[in-house]
Amino acid sequence: MVDPAQLVLAIGEIGRRNGSAPQIHRLRPLEHFFVSSGSVRAEELDKRDGACTRRELLTRFLLLSAVLDQGPDIEGIRTLLLDVSNDLYEREVRFLHTPLLFFKELGIAIDRIVAKHESVKAIRAELWAAENRSTPAKYNLFMDNTKQALDFAVFRWGVPLALPLLLERDEPDDEKRVAVLCKHLRSCRSAEDMSQQVKDHERYGLGKAIGDKACHLFAKWVVSSFPLLEGAEKSWGRLSYEVPFDSNAGRVLWRTGFFSLWATDTEYVAKEVVQKGQGKGGLHYIRVTNIRGMKASSPVPQAVREAYSEICVDHLRTHSRGPKTVEIQRLPHAFLLASGSQLGVAEFDDGLIHVGTKFCFNHAEPKCSSCPLGPMCEGNLRHPELIRDYRT
Repeated sequence: MVDPAQLVLAIGEIGRRNGSAPQIHRLRPLEHFFVSSGSVRAEELDKRDGACTRRELLTRFLLLSAVLDQGPDIEGIRTLLLDVSNDLYEREVRFLHTPLLFFKELGIAIDRIVAKHESVKAIRAELWAAENRSTPAKYNLFMDNTKQALDFAVFRWGVPLALPLLLERDEPDDEKRVAVLCKHLRSCRSAEDMSQQVKDHERYGLGKAIGDKACHLFAKWVVSSFPLLEGAEKSWGRLSYEVPFDSNAGRVLWRTGFFSLWATDTEYVAKEVVQKGQGKGGLHYIRVTNIRGMKASSPVPQAVREAYSEICVDHLRTHSRGPKTVEIQRLPHAFLLASGSQLGVAEFDDGLIHVGTKFCFNHAEPKCSSCPLGPMCEGNLRHPELIRDYRT
């Protein structure tokens, strides 16, 4: 049986060595915000760059990035975003500084999105198809597998760009408009609360334009990957937001046996985390986003339960006192805290991304022999059906 503490730390260490964050330093209008190594000039984040602070512009770009990062090919979608953004700025459509320009020049934006999508497809489609046992013709970076550029541009690009635009309109003080998005986000009680408000706020929430995974991905970037909204308090630190579970996370944590430790197959089916016969080729489909809020039915070690309570009360700030039940998606936090390591959610998630995209492919023949988790993976060692019978 897999040792959950050993597995969580191993994933975190893999992530520490293989970070996965947008290469914002390649965004030419903002490249002077970075040193040659790609690190942010943290001491200059509150300097003005036109109508906004550097911190504000980077936060706006990362929010847009999080919305778009829900596509099927992470590398491809990040290349598309950078290429389109650089192209628009070259045409004086400075949409981060002045979001209204994106809507005024919507025709230009759509033309550039379509053109750059074709360029990325020409480079990435065959590689993506080979890794995913698919065909290059199916390569599509538009959300929900839509082919309509207008829908993609207005819904996926437009909604996150409309947020700072609305915040600017609602801010009567001209001096405070230089960082309206940062001010709005930092007013939340924790990074986890912020991740929920980004989606659910009645006036400023992005709603269906962003998923829970993307909200947590955004929290990861602005708190951990880049020093934009981080704080000395635990509620804005390395364990202050949930793991942005995606298909890579679901696949790795299912195949290694981590999820099986905390609930039965029947319980996962009841919660539609496991959807029998709904995957590729009639196999079982793992929809990991449905695990949010699911309670662990198996015993949790006392030290981990105590760490879990601290996570909920002091880090996530979702509870005023220690909860009586344990939610499965927050257990990695508890193991990280109980270990005494300095690894956080960002490293754990980066590890899941690295393993899921480089080794643990979504088909029957992943690279188990070279996977760094191979020596501790239930699917590799004892239960091949965890790999053979399930897809994400």
